Amino acid sequence: MEIEQIKAIVELMSKHNLSEFKVEAENMRLSLKRGGYDIAGMSSQIIQPAGTASPHLMAAAIQQEASKIVQTAQVLEKKNTIDAPIVGTFYSSPSPDAQEFVKVGDKVTPNTVVCIIEAMKVMNEVKAEKAGVIKEILVKNAQSVEYGCPLFVIE
Repeated sequence: MEIEQIKAIVELMSKHNLSEFKVEAENMRLSLKRGGYDIAGMSSQIIQPAGTASPHLMAAAIQQEASKIVQTAQVLEKKNTIDAPIVGTFYSSPSPDAQEFVKVGDKVTPNTVVCIIEAMKVMNEVKAEKAGVIKEILVKNAQSVEYGCPLFVIE
């Protein structure tokens, strides 16, 4: 799951004033909670401000967005990817004015350096660790990545 998708879920939670959201797929589980409210201790009466959608409509909209995210995650699971080995900032080239390590269509070997991930001011080279052809680059230059985040699709 990409960070943009998680940000979209958080925005929807905020927009519709939801405190909890959970999604589970075969190899992925996401649980988000906001606020520190004790819902059990609150009154069971819900007052809905004028002009807001009903809870059923809000839940349906969020469920539809979650379904799209789960489908994207399932597509990525089926693809052969090169994943981030650490948390940090993704860089596609050794310096801003240098050529990218790999482009779509490039053939790579297990020892081919495909990117750099900066973590705590240390530049860590990431190798393909498998042979194939780069089919898609899933992250943008200077984007933050999490451990296990897919970086490239390789065939």
